[in-house]
Amino acid sequence: MRFLIITHVLHKKNNEDYFGYAPYVREMNVWLNHVDAVHIVAPLIRGSISEIDLAYKHASLNFTEVPQISFISAISALRSVFKLPTILYAIYKACKKSDHIHLRCPGNIGLLGCLVQLFFPKKIKTAKYAGNWDPKAQQPLSYRFQKWLLSNTFLTKNMQVLVYGQWEHQTKNIKPFFTASFYKNEIEDLKPKDYTKTLHMVFVGSLVEGKHPLFAIQLVEQLIKQGKRICLNMYGDGVLKQELLDYIHYKNLKASVFLHGNQSKEVIKTALKQAHFSILPSKSEGWPKAIAEAMFFGVIPIATKVSCVPYMLDFGNRGILIELEVDLAAQHILNHLKDTVKLQVMSKLATTWSQNYTLDYFESEIKKLIVH
Repeated sequence: MRFLIITHVLHKKNNEDYFGYAPYVREMNVWLNHVDAVHIVAPLIRGSISEIDLAYKHASLNFTEVPQISFISAISALRSVFKLPTILYAIYKACKKSDHIHLRCPGNIGLLGCLVQLFFPKKIKTAKYAGNWDPKAQQPLSYRFQKWLLSNTFLTKNMQVLVYGQWEHQTKNIKPFFTASFYKNEIEDLKPKDYTKTLHMVFVGSLVEGKHPLFAIQLVEQLIKQGKRICLNMYGDGVLKQELLDYIHYKNLKASVFLHGNQSKEVIKTALKQAHFSILPSKSEGWPKAIAEAMFFGVIPIATKVSCVPYMLDFGNRGILIELEVDLAAQHILNHLKDTVKLQVMSKLATTWSQNYTLDYFESEIKKLIVH
């Protein structure tokens, strides 16, 4: 089978290997276990390989570079318009040669793939919508258009669309799905966590506005003011790094909040084993791996009520759902900290749920989508 991936994910080349964002590539390598040849259509950038980059693993891999496009400003939009014919032609050629078309959405390249796939109604197709599928969510027009086109079974033929969460009134080609990070053999016997001593919290994610890393720090700051002993370890990088460092220095939080930058899966795994809570106050999510990975090791999530997060946390039984208001969120957490027995139960429920979604199970479900 000739398997085609159309994605906006930025790639790097090192010798003969192609690298991309590690969580995404790690997932795609599971798909690629079941195909004869793979063709990737995506942007390619220059740069050194970092801790969050991972290489595709396949003996027969072909890569077609397409330009990056952006519509966030008038100038970038104008430049992007001139690039569209080149990208559309590259996608069309790749689709024509493939047996299975796989789209990664939402994203600008995925959007173009959504349009081109209309000309191949008989080809087997899958789309992974990695964003928020909630029909009520306020989203950019391009996101809403991709959701509409993917779920329109009159226009989009022979397509299975993998989405996060269970949503009412969906078309027959919409398939609730999940993602995974760990194998079954990585499940360990975890000792109950002690919530009476220093509480270790983690933030795993990009240091960008949408993830609200400053809110996480302010939340910890408020809990410390209320007499709690807390250590917050933050993993990730982004444009807000310096602003966060300045805030930590200004608020004298250097003994409680630590920025570690991008780290490998093993470093994150070690941190999760030691943590009590994982904070993810995101503005929007799909299936947040930071939460699912934390729960795998009994870490209680503290997260906002976005996308399928309430479902993942069983509406408050497997984690703490908060609003983006520091004082309210802090008080809600303080109320939970009063009952350490309930926290132990919550941790156990989180572990049991997350460990159902192993990479072994993920691969068995992916195989059903590919092998016919």
